[in-house]
Amino acid sequence: MLAEKDTETLFNVLDKSTEILKKELDVSYLDAFIENGDNMINNNTVHVEDDKPNEDIVSKLEKLYNKVDYNSIDAESIRKAIQMAMIKATKEDAVQANHQITPDTIASIMGYLIIRLYKNKSNLSVLDLAVGTGNLLSTVINQLSDALKTNIHGVGVDNDDSMLAIASLNFQMQNKIDDVELIHQDAVDNLLVDDSDLVISDLPVGYYPIDENTKNYKTRSNDGHSYAHHLLIEQGMNHVKPGGFGVFLVPSNLFNTPAAKELLKWNQDNAYMQGLLNLPKELFTNVKAQKAILILQKHGNDAKQVDKIMLGEFPSFKNPSAFQKYLAEIVEWEENNLLK
Repeated sequence: MLAEKDTETLFNVLDKSTEILKKELDVSYLDAFIENGDNMINNNTVHVEDDKPNEDIVSKLEKLYNKVDYNSIDAESIRKAIQMAMIKATKEDAVQANHQITPDTIASIMGYLIIRLYKNKSNLSVLDLAVGTGNLLSTVINQLSDALKTNIHGVGVDNDDSMLAIASLNFQMQNKIDDVELIHQDAVDNLLVDDSDLVISDLPVGYYPIDENTKNYKTRSNDGHSYAHHLLIEQGMNHVKPGGFGVFLVPSNLFNTPAAKELLKWNQDNAYMQGLLNLPKELFTNVKAQKAILILQKHGNDAKQVDKIMLGEFPSFKNPSAFQKYLAEIVEWEENNLLK
């Protein structure tokens, strides 16, 4: 209950101060939130430029900032408060679908699936090729840190500087910025990062516009633009160590489109598809928007195709007993197949 109270208190301060700056500076909620977060990280010092915000607003903001000490709040409560603010930004600023935050429920399920795969690792590196605001990467790092008690280094890539600015605030306020490297670039382009133990991503869905950058991809389309989510699956698995896992949030119909031919061919030659788990339909506005969690394992280092691929669909969250039973079945499958 105390953690919930901390989340609520911090969100209220973040939200009220962001609304004040939004009105005063005549900017979007997202831009006001970034300015606001920078103020709080800078010892609650309000940045003033061209006499904006004025003295009265500066005083109001300082009083709000002083109502909470985020340094005394645990990382998960901070992450949840920032997530709440981003959900509000999505509604207020009409943020495009590919920039919307990965919901907590989905991020937590992905983290839960990953925990057992790395339970014996003393150091773990995690790569997210579409890090956005950092909610998925942060959720997984926090889950793994709590469960495994291990050192975790994260790398997040994104081509949107506003999203990366929020990710940076996210990790700075959680006091984890030294454990995470954020890279501003197009993740499909030539990526200079060390291979990671694990790659995760809530993949942007749609066509990738720069055909020139896809020439070396096996998953590129032979006719017109290629799917960005296909390219990023290949890129992610190119940057994971032999035997390492890729856990991706993908469209449920990933392998049921005309463009899936190249993806399937690449997959057969480079990675074992160990699982594809559809998320409950209720989470999505329509059937076409339904997503699934894809579990791939890179060839090498004694990795092999499991005897029983995990295929299925999560029960409704409205049926907790069925949902918990399904999670138990997944754990049993991991223990008897992936970790055999």
